[in-house]
Amino acid sequence: MNHQGVSEICFEETYAVPQDQTARSLFARLPHGGDYAQTLIECLATGYLVAVVESICIREMQRHVDPVVEVVVGRTVHIEHRGPIPPKTRLRLRGWVEGLGERSATFRIQAHDDHEPVLDGTVTLVAAERARIESRIATKVGALEAARGGQRV
Repeated sequence: MNHQGVSEICFEETYAVPQDQTARSLFARLPHGGDYAQTLIECLATGYLVAVVESICIREMQRHVDPVVEVVVGRTVHIEHRGPIPPKTRLRLRGWVEGLGERSATFRIQAHDDHEPVLDGTVTLVAAERARIESRIATKVGALEAARGGQRV
């Protein structure tokens, strides 16, 4: 990880909220959410909001790692979802690196719509050794398959 490059990351961009990223839409796709999905509001689901924020931070950090050797993974997300965000809303997102570790970066993120602040939080990402993560995944997949009697999920 290029610490100097990562330390200088800051971004401002907009995100247009699509119709299919609402709480209703997300929970309707989950096996335990279908029963109540239609009772939810038609606003951006917090899960999608987290994914949008994390994806922007990963994109920015990815520019400062060697993708052959390292992979950027999430470690911690602390998000305060402060207000409803209807579909077709234009979000303005701002972020910057506020802390660095040996292999990690913590981003401060804020988002506003045309009416109010809708998000404040932090995302911590790690530049992990790709081979180590792939090995851990392979070990876990093997253990899970063994526990299921060799059946793949």
